Amino acid sequence: MNLTRRDFLELLSVIGVGIATDPISAVAKVNKLTYDDLMSFRPVGKASIIFTTDTHGHMKPLYFREPANLVGPKNLAGTPGFIAGYEFLKFYGLKPDTIDCYFDTNVHFIELAHKYGIMGGTSHIARIIKDIVHERGRDNCLILDNGDTLTTSAITLFTKGKSMLDWMNLVGYDLFVGHWDFTLGKEEFLKRIKEFKGEFISQNIQDEFGELPFKPYVVKEIGGVKIGIVGNSFPYTPISNPAKFVEGWTFGINMDSMQKYVNELRDKHKVDVVILQSHDGLPLDIALTKYVHGIDIIISGHTHDITPKVLRYNNTYVVVAGSHGKFVGRIDLKASKGRLEDVSFKLIPVATNIVPKDEDSEKLLQEYFKPYDEKLNTKIGTTSSLIYKRDTFYSTFDELANDAIMDYYHGIDIVFSPGYRWGATLLPGQDITINDVYDFTAITYPHVYVFKLKGSQIKSLLEDMADNVFNPNPIYQQGGDMPRLSKNVYYEIKINEPEGKRFQVIKINGKDLDPNKEYVAATYGGELYKIGTLVQDAKPIPAYELLINYIKSKRHIEITTNPRNLFKVLDEPYNYTTT
Repeated sequence: MNLTRRDFLELLSVIGVGIATDPISAVAKVNKLTYDDLMSFRPVGKASIIFTTDTHGHMKPLYFREPANLVGPKNLAGTPGFIAGYEFLKFYGLKPDTIDCYFDTNVHFIELAHKYGIMGGTSHIARIIKDIVHERGRDNCLILDNGDTLTTSAITLFTKGKSMLDWMNLVGYDLFVGHWDFTLGKEEFLKRIKEFKGEFISQNIQDEFGELPFKPYVVKEIGGVKIGIVGNSFPYTPISNPAKFVEGWTFGINMDSMQKYVNELRDKHKVDVVILQSHDGLPLDIALTKYVHGIDIIISGHTHDITPKVLRYNNTYVVVAGSHGKFVGRIDLKASKGRLEDVSFKLIPVATNIVPKDEDSEKLLQEYFKPYDEKLNTKIGTTSSLIYKRDTFYSTFDELANDAIMDYYHGIDIVFSPGYRWGATLLPGQDITINDVYDFTAITYPHVYVFKLKGSQIKSLLEDMADNVFNPNPIYQQGGDMPRLSKNVYYEIKINEPEGKRFQVIKINGKDLDPNKEYVAATYGGELYKIGTLVQDAKPIPAYELLINYIKSKRHIEITTNPRNLFKVLDEPYNYTTT
């Protein structure tokens, strides 16, 4: 390898920064990237934790653009969980136009997508995991999944999560926590957990008798290190998703019991290391380090954040491995006598065109997709626009969905499209298939409902949703984005105002929102309609069915709206780009 002086200095600028972290672009920028480059790692001790999170059932590779905006309240702005784009690159010391830039941000996404290609895919994830296990030895490894795994793709919808569960068993996952996985329904979810060869752990779920339906923690010894792992599933599950899916169970953060179990692991089991396997979200988990003591490492999930370098707060390391199968996380540990001595960490990008396939996983994938491939691969249209989901306030996919709903149901005043952080990305010039539509809409409660509600209720709804996103205390944030409204609605918002006072202007069809007027609304992906009165002659239809028919009728999709004409953020910077 012939390094120029500039290359050498850039390489030196990364080595040793943080806790043995290893951005890919610094290692391989002067030569063509190889699988060995992606896997390069400084091993520590003998124990390895391997983890994934928020795969959202995507067994096949895909494109996924990170958000241009992660707007947060003033006290959190510029901190992990609330940084995007160039600010993200600067915070973590990464370079533009590298594979790190492509996987971690929206910067030059379209250009880099053509350079680096699709991401993720269970066959490629499995290859990385198996190669780490082969390097370290199975008895020296723990394999964790942090939830949002068994649902929200076509194949998991059709197989009720079994396709992903069987893959997890094939790979050898040891531990699992959840969130969207519960939307299979309690009965179906418990079937999957019974089939799981590892263990589902959660200290923050109780049944109607106050008992724990799952183990709160486990103790594992790997590589000579005794490790206690406490599980936390998403604490707001019955609020963010229909409560009927977890009827009889209550959820919460449950910091008191978490502290109790951490103490028990330390005092009774004499563990060397305590890990929190969490689906709380990165900002909430960072906040937890102030209140729960004795946790060495938090492996987070839920908010789809990416930590190219390990974070440390209040003597606790915090990491999270993105979403949609884009990364495999690896932590090596050295510990003894109840003390963590050294940590090495890396997020390995699952660059599909570089990472080989695991043949057993590929065989399983092909078997599951065979009955559905003809349908899912059916072309229904094309796009000249970048179709994406992630952003704090707006996405081109949600505009497409809202347009389709307003086209199907006439006389709609406002559409609420849910601010999920999962979906996919379609590049300009790409065909749109049925599978692509499911990538954005494959939920177990997909119907679009039309209902009536007063203007005062619309204002209250929006204020409540905004508080879930912008509450200055991360413990009260639910980790999603703002709902996207149809383009006949305009609003102005101050996110740093208190609850109930954030929306300064709301206009529908060019007129100020009338608190006493009854409006006709539409929504999907939730139970928002229950606060109003259903329009009986507006038959509910699954969102994916409605969208497929709309795209077929249009044949070509082009999104030309300027988001500046839809809303204005008055008190924080906002990047209105749609590329």
